[in-house]
Amino acid sequence: MLAALGTDGEAMTRGAEWLWRAQEVDGSWFGRWGANHVYGTGHVVPALVAAGVATDDARLGRARAWLLAHQNDDGGWGEDLRSYRDPAWIGRGASTASQTAWALLALVALGDRGAAARRGVRFLVDTQRADGTWDEPWYTGTGFPGDFYINYHLYRQVFPLMALGRFQEVP
Repeated sequence: MLAALGTDGEAMTRGAEWLWRAQEVDGSWFGRWGANHVYGTGHVVPALVAAGVATDDARLGRARAWLLAHQNDDGGWGEDLRSYRDPAWIGRGASTASQTAWALLALVALGDRGAAARRGVRFLVDTQRADGTWDEPWYTGTGFPGDFYINYHLYRQVFPLMALGRFQEVP
């Protein structure tokens, strides 16, 4: 938010430093309000780029590699809520519109329009309903990890539209 407001200073620097310290060894970020590392990574990468971190920064490269390694065969991304308790599920799960969009938002922030991003876009286009919406029967919102999950009905609408719009803007 500070970057969007044009604020450049100590608060933004401290925020970016906190995010770097929170990056997992595998390159991802834990996600508190959405499921889970796909959500965290999909939100942190665009924030750091907006804050002025160069898209070729090696730490962002690790995040990109993590996203690419966790793309599903159908072109989408998904993470099962079991990932909050069982690390074997981190980055693994059925593809959803919102989670695919989160991954795409990170890739687009990095200027990536490569094959993986195009496959993610194709997943969103192919799963969009005739009325322009997406189905998402899985919970992708998190109230209290491991205990309380939320099906935010707009996650599956707003995030895919944001991702598709931003994908179109990338030169």
